[in-house]
Amino acid sequence: MITFDDFKKIEIKTAIIKEVKEHPNADKLYVLTLDLGDEERQCVAGVRLYYEKKTLVGKQVAVITNLEPVTIRGIKSSAMILAAKDEETLSMVVMDKQVKNGLNVT
Repeated sequence: MITFDDFKKIEIKTAIIKEVKEHPNADKLYVLTLDLGDEERQCVAGVRLYYEKKTLVGKQVAVITNLEPVTIRGIKSSAMILAAKDEETLSMVVMDKQVKNGLNVT
């Protein structure tokens, strides 16, 4: 369990997926360019087995923006897309109505 104060430290924001590339060193990963309104970030996401590139571009998703950047198989990732996964499928947290990029998700 974490406290509510700990939870409030997590920055979850809206972002549109602008570009999707296949990760050069991993069959299950995409390298995504995210538009957060006032900045763009690169994100490595393990969604390649569940989404085609063309279906991702333009989706507005919820992303965690204050995680420490990590390098995943040689590519820097500076955000994390929220998603749910079971044995057969993965579903990203997508905004059901278009809103401004960079808004806090509460």
